[in-house]
Amino acid sequence: MYEREKDELQKIIDNSKNIVFFGGAGVSTESGIPDFRSADGLYHQEYKYSPEQIVSHSFFMRYPEVFYEFYKEKMICLDAKPNAAHIKLAELEKAGRLKAVVTQNIDGLHQAAGSKTVYELHGSIHRNYCMKCHKFYDAKFVKESVGIPICECGGKIKPDVVLYEEGLDSFTIEGAVKAISSADTLIIGGTSLVVYPAAGFIDYFRGKHLVVINKSDTGRAVNAELFINAPIGEIMDKIIVNA
Repeated sequence: MYEREKDELQKIIDNSKNIVFFGGAGVSTESGIPDFRSADGLYHQEYKYSPEQIVSHSFFMRYPEVFYEFYKEKMICLDAKPNAAHIKLAELEKAGRLKAVVTQNIDGLHQAAGSKTVYELHGSIHRNYCMKCHKFYDAKFVKESVGIPICECGGKIKPDVVLYEEGLDSFTIEGAVKAISSADTLIIGGTSLVVYPAAGFIDYFRGKHLVVINKSDTGRAVNAELFINAPIGEIMDKIIVNA
């Protein structure tokens, strides 16, 4: 299945020297991490508040106990392991073909698979800081805390993730834009391209090959040379990495 598409993708990768991967939640669903917008995603589950409300800055400040109940249960998945997509992308980087990963995910699985240059547009569950003294705490501490995680100084701990109503990190934006604008191939995977400003980053691509790998159609039209309607791990697993 998808043999023709896999062959086309293999040819594109073999003829590319500066690949950038732009990914979203669909990259990690094969690792057991739920996304937001698919049929069985978080947006389609019943909560007193919508997930979009809960993971907003104003909600975090007003109802931190409710925020953390949802966040620890649904967004911190410490048992998740990198899947075939994460692993293959790390192999492509090691071979010198892939120059950067730009991800909307906060799970850290790209780094766990071995990727070195990763621009995390929405931050990471693995970085948490006291809002009072700025002391660092890891995801395990937050996950295992009772109620609202509190620093030893008494301050409330906030995850270094970009909540709704918050802006993206300027250093991360700069790195992602530079990587995408200088790529000869951009592979977009596991994203519906409906979350802005992140989805707008692909407009900086001026290279030769644009590939989209996603189980469903994207939320915006992109002039892709190759579109593969399939789970990204299933496709990337078949790619042969040549130095």
